[in-house]
Amino acid sequence: MKPLTLSIAAVERDTGLSKDTLRVWERRYGFPTPERDAVGERAYPLDQVEKLRIVKRLMDGGHRPGRVVPLPVEALQHLSENTVDSPRKSGGPALPDLRVFVDLLRSHDVDGLRRQLQQLLMRLGLQRFVCDVVMPFNTMVGDAWMRGQLEIHEEHVYSEAIQIVLRAALAAVPSAAPLDRPRVLLTTFPGEPHGIGLLMAEAMFALDGAKCLSLGAQTPLWDMVLAAAAYRSDIVALGFTGCMNPNQVVDGLTELRAKMPPEVEIWVGGSAPVLHRRPVVGVTALAALADIKAQIERWRHGSI
Repeated sequence: MKPLTLSIAAVERDTGLSKDTLRVWERRYGFPTPERDAVGERAYPLDQVEKLRIVKRLMDGGHRPGRVVPLPVEALQHLSENTVDSPRKSGGPALPDLRVFVDLLRSHDVDGLRRQLQQLLMRLGLQRFVCDVVMPFNTMVGDAWMRGQLEIHEEHVYSEAIQIVLRAALAAVPSAAPLDRPRVLLTTFPGEPHGIGLLMAEAMFALDGAKCLSLGAQTPLWDMVLAAAAYRSDIVALGFTGCMNPNQVVDGLTELRAKMPPEVEIWVGGSAPVLHRRPVVGVTALAALADIKAQIERWRHGSI
């Protein structure tokens, strides 16, 4: 059987490296070395995709591509383990070492993972749980997966466990009154499948008395416009993890801003660097979830 390969678009989605970057590295460093499919398009073997994942992780940790791209995968793995040897801890003496949760994932103790997350939520409260536990835990799981320390099914178990705990916590937050504002519509672009960030943002909005409606992930742009009108939204909040091409993010936000009524604000947040490197006129980029409170106060003051 012919070995499995991925298209350049699939590699871009899987690694977070743009198509242009992959082509430049191919010319400059001689890697990756894609094959060609039946119609002459680039086709990347899975072992090359795995190396690209490690390279991307090292670049996120501050390494330059010129240094790491030419290295063999064994050297990259060693460098990665020494660069991010252990998942980062969350600050604060009242918090446990979050590596315990990664260990529960590795041991496939799903019930234990949910139970400990729920206990920590009850002890810390929703706001601290989101900012001091879920945020660093997201990073830890991402780091572990990129280093090959977690399988995809384990990452999915983590995602489902976090979402179950957060949804239960949101259900316990007193509902906003029908006339409460701002009215916030939460979603992501097509191609941005990660929904944990939406739940985290919804928790922060709800704790500040906003009336939230989540469309879930991957809503087409025109449907966002229709939904904002149908539910009389004041704010459309979007999350980005960096898995999308930066040009797609900027172009999509520019198009959405043009389609959306000017009185409806667009707020964006997440780990995608392009949100702050290439800001879009008329779009508010939040550096952290904690910024939501100040932005809501700014919105309410301006709407008086």
